[in-house]
Amino acid sequence: MNFDVVVTCAVTGAGDTTGKNPHVPVTPKEIADSAIAAAKAGAAVAHIHVRDLETKQGSRDPKLFKEVVDRVRDSNTDVVINLTAGMGGDWVPSAEDPAMPGPGTDMISAEERLLHIGECLPEICSLDCGTLNFGDGDNIYISTPPTLRKMAEMVKEWGVKPELEVFELGHIRFANQMIKEGLIADPPMFQICLGIPWGADQSVDTMKVMKDHLPQDASWASFGISRMQMPMAAAAVAMGGNVRVGLEDNIFLDRGVPARNEDLVTRVVEIIERMGGRAVTPQEARNKLSLRGADAS
Repeated sequence: MNFDVVVTCAVTGAGDTTGKNPHVPVTPKEIADSAIAAAKAGAAVAHIHVRDLETKQGSRDPKLFKEVVDRVRDSNTDVVINLTAGMGGDWVPSAEDPAMPGPGTDMISAEERLLHIGECLPEICSLDCGTLNFGDGDNIYISTPPTLRKMAEMVKEWGVKPELEVFELGHIRFANQMIKEGLIADPPMFQICLGIPWGADQSVDTMKVMKDHLPQDASWASFGISRMQMPMAAAAVAMGGNVRVGLEDNIFLDRGVPARNEDLVTRVVEIIERMGGRAVTPQEARNKLSLRGADAS
């Protein structure tokens, strides 16, 4: 059981959710305001994507990230900023020639994937530790070993903590290899991602198996998607982990009730407290996760 829980709020994501919930933030101001509201509700960490202002789909524009980060920092609201570094790995084969990229493909280099990280220097950035069939279509998310090693090397040099996002056991195996190679600063930090088609299923058994493959000194969190968001949060706390909630992973508070990020944070904090634990402050999260800005004492 984890009695001192780091709550992360994944504020908006990149999925096609804006038409399903009017509270999904799109503009930099909306995303920053939602991150601030989540922090005030008890989230220690805000995991941030940005969206194209016209299409409302996920974007990797460094200017949009910079505006969101500046707005959060200028608000004087204390929250650990965690920026996604997962954009730029989408491959969709062409229907005419599967050897060629089709519409929706967005493949860029490791350096390009980290442009906004280098400019904003958040305390945490995500590092998706492998390739995955993403959903039931032809979309493949690609993160190859050379790309991941280069990204890990760069963020370590900048002092940004990589959140090692793992969607199946092979991802943990490669993350552990990067740790052995000295590419990941101690102690490592993992996010066990459950329920994304076609990654690991969202169940207590799956979470435990994946947790048991992590290094002994690792900090970890987990999340489930849609209606399994809160059950998986409770399971993570019971197993000694931290939690992630937010509109990236689930857009409803209850059946048919669109959520706001702060609603989901409030709900998970209530669950943690009913289990006998508490949500830690951002500074306590920095200390617990050994982030830049942790107390030297």
